[in-house]
Amino acid sequence: MINNPAAVVEITRGNSVESTHEVDIAIADSTGKIISTYGNAGLHIYPRSSNKALQALPLIESGAADAYGFENKHLALACSSHSGQPMHVNAASEMLNMAGLDGNCLECGAQLPKYPEDQAQLVRDGVEVQAIHNNCSGKHSGFLAFAKHSGIETKGYIGFDHSVQKEIAGVLESVTSAKHGEDNYGIDGCSIPTFKIPLQKLAIAFAKFGVGEDASPLRSKAMLRLRDACFAHPEMVAGDNRVCTQLMQALGNRAFVKVGAEGVYTMSLPEFGLGVAMKSRDGGFRAVEVTVSQLAFDLLKLDEEDIEKMRPLIHPVLKNWNGFEVGTARLAK
Repeated sequence: MINNPAAVVEITRGNSVESTHEVDIAIADSTGKIISTYGNAGLHIYPRSSNKALQALPLIESGAADAYGFENKHLALACSSHSGQPMHVNAASEMLNMAGLDGNCLECGAQLPKYPEDQAQLVRDGVEVQAIHNNCSGKHSGFLAFAKHSGIETKGYIGFDHSVQKEIAGVLESVTSAKHGEDNYGIDGCSIPTFKIPLQKLAIAFAKFGVGEDASPLRSKAMLRLRDACFAHPEMVAGDNRVCTQLMQALGNRAFVKVGAEGVYTMSLPEFGLGVAMKSRDGGFRAVEVTVSQLAFDLLKLDEEDIEKMRPLIHPVLKNWNGFEVGTARLAK
C-alpha cells in the first residue's frame, strides 16, 4: 500500500494560488486490498448520497424492479442525485405510477429543481414545488416500490426503525463490512438515516460493486445491473452540466461515479477492479469534482489525446459574472 499526504486542490486567480482544499482518498481493489491512500483513509465519514447505488440493491434483489417493469432509466434514477429536470421528474413519476403509488407517498421533502429555467417553468405552469422535484425522489421512489412489492407499510418509510431502512442498513453493513447501527447514524438531507463508516471500507465496497463481487450471486447480479443501468443512462444519475453525468459520458463504461453531499465522491473502475472513495475536508464540491476527474484519468491510464475531452473536468476554468476567465481549479502534483 502506498501512503501519500492528503491530495491538494488549488484554486488560482491570475498567476497565484488563491485557495486550497485538502482531500482524503482511499483506493482499493475488489479483493479488499487497499492499493493507495491520500491523507486519512481510515477517516469515518457519512457517505451521504455517494452510496445510493448500494441503497438501491433491495429494489433489484426483492424482485420489485422486475415486478413493476422498471427500465434501465428508472434503475439509474434510483441511484441518482438528479437536478429536477423534466426527464428526472417524469421518470420518478413513472416509477411511482408503475408501483401503484403517487408523489404524495414521497417523504423526502419538497425541493426546487437545480436550474433556474426549470424553476421558472414551474412558475409559468402554476405548479407548486413538490417532493417529486427533490434530487432524491428517484431513490425514494425505489424505496417505495421495494416496500409495496414486499408488503411493507409505505408510510413512515424514512424512519430509522422502519422495515425499509432496516433492510437497507443491513445491506449496507453487509456490503461495506462496517457497522450500521444506532450509535453511528445521522439524518441525511432527504430524511433517511446515513451511517458513518471508514473511507477505505467505502472504497472496497465500490470496487466490488464495479465488478459485481459479493458472496451472494443474487447481489452480485444486482450490482452489475445497477452499474450497467447507470452506464446506459448517465443523464439520469445527475443531469446536464453535472460532473457525475459528464464524467461517465466521457469515459463510457469505464467508470461509475457518484457524488455525495459535503464533498464526498465514490468511483468504480471495473476493468481494473478498483474502487475509490474520497472526501474534501472542508466539504467543498469543487475540490472532489476535480480530484475524481483527475484520478479517473490517471488510474485508467488514458492517452494524452483523451485530455481534451477531460480537460474541462480536470482543469475547470473559473469565470466571473461578465464571463471573463479569472482562474482555474487543479489537483496539485
